[in-house]
Amino acid sequence: MRSRVLCGLAASVALLATGCGSGADSGDAGRAAPAPTATTTGFPVRVTDCAGAETAFDSAPKRIVTSNASGLEMLLRLGAGGTVIGTGFPPGKGALPAELAEQAARVPVLGAMVIPKEKLLGSGADLYVDTFADMGGMGGAMGAAPTAQEYAAAGIKHVYLRSTACAAQLKGPQQDLSEVEADIRRLGQVTGTSARAEDLVATMERQVGAVRTAVAGIAAEQRPGYFFFDFDAGTKQPIAVCGRQVANAVITLAGARNVFDDCEGDFKPVPWEEVVARNPAWIQLGVRNRGSEEETRKAFEEAERFLREFPATRGLEAVQAGHFLRIGSEATTIAGVRNADTVRQIAATVHPDLVKDGR
Repeated sequence: MRSRVLCGLAASVALLATGCGSGADSGDAGRAAPAPTATTTGFPVRVTDCAGAETAFDSAPKRIVTSNASGLEMLLRLGAGGTVIGTGFPPGKGALPAELAEQAARVPVLGAMVIPKEKLLGSGADLYVDTFADMGGMGGAMGAAPTAQEYAAAGIKHVYLRSTACAAQLKGPQQDLSEVEADIRRLGQVTGTSARAEDLVATMERQVGAVRTAVAGIAAEQRPGYFFFDFDAGTKQPIAVCGRQVANAVITLAGARNVFDDCEGDFKPVPWEEVVARNPAWIQLGVRNRGSEEETRKAFEEAERFLREFPATRGLEAVQAGHFLRIGSEATTIAGVRNADTVRQIAATVHPDLVKDGR
């Protein structure tokens, strides 16, 4: 069996590795618009972290560092890419549409994975956009994350993508993309690109709305069970996406039922016996971009081969029927406009009679 790798999920800091890329088709929401110019209207802006602590902005930041490719991609789509001076977990080759990839390639990489504390504090940034609330789970050589006092001393304001950073603290499951859309709007306010943020959200809502309408007649008990198999997290013990994770919203909106929607938090290690007991009708092969189409294809094939050959899973309904979805992990589990594209892709596969050609 495969051992857990750094690019895989872990219960506390799962999906830090957005930089491993995604092979999912970007669809309508993936089309970049001409970069708008940040404005000074709408300030001051105040945003809060997961604990409710407030950060105020009197003007748009000029030097932004992102923790990984998800925040970077969001800023590029907002037209604020020219202010990004560094990133951790950079997007893998082929992870972004060409028009975004060219811009992303010009952003200095401050860390192939987590940005070292000293490099982040000495980067000259005035804003750090963090996809996750706690880097401490990486431990060891990754070192400790800066404290609030250290950020302040370096002149760096620190904000989060709340749909992922605060997911485990939500009062209930994520069943729509409102938290993701709020992240886009919030980052648009902070960077003075609110008009572009509204355009992105409107596009997402149109895509998701069409799917929602198409699958509206499916009763809850008739929705097929769906399991997100994070192959990159290792196969000895699978990591389930729980109700509070973004993926739960994506799966629900697509007219399927996350078989682990009842587990607490956002991610949870589960035994294979539990997966077997829930017997999903569909399985998404959670694979991250390997840097080339060929290597990514091989990874998908390896994930499928494991499920077909592993004694505990080869009898599952999904495996017997060959109901596998090859959709990149990042566009399913990390906040971004491509979540809407993934909703459409899943729905078109699971309900091809209702959602034609992915639309």
